[in-house]
Amino acid sequence: MVLHTMSQTVVLGVIGSDAHVVGITILEQAFSAAGFDVVNLGVQTSQQEFAEAAVDHDADAVLVSSLYGHAEQDCQGFHQVLEAAGVDAVTYIGGNLAVGQDDFEQTRKTFRELGFDRVFDSETDSEEAIEALRQDLQITPTESERATISS
Repeated sequence: MVLHTMSQTVVLGVIGSDAHVVGITILEQAFSAAGFDVVNLGVQTSQQEFAEAAVDHDADAVLVSSLYGHAEQDCQGFHQVLEAAGVDAVTYIGGNLAVGQDDFEQTRKTFRELGFDRVFDSETDSEEAIEALRQDLQITPTESERATISS
């Protein structure tokens, strides 16, 4: 295994027929600022588009956003589509994932069962997601980054 200092690539998009763009715009800026190469697929992204972008950009992570409450339907079979395309990436989903989301633990369980590595609610800030991704990809900040973070 070669350790490289190249930045990790993140594919980001809003799945299904959801057209909420603000969340992923914020995520794109935050992940870019944190040193990731971000491929923003925008809104109303199909499962196939996520898979193709992940392959084309050799993505380390696929981040799915959904804010209109229909993520469970939109994500049925998502991991099979990624697998069929040969994608081996960490997968996150976040947002307002279920209509009338009373019990987030149940929602989290549902999406874990669908194959997502991490599931975030709509209250999650981008720093938390970045920190989680750094852990999952085993990225340790460089000395200069650590100095920046702590200052």
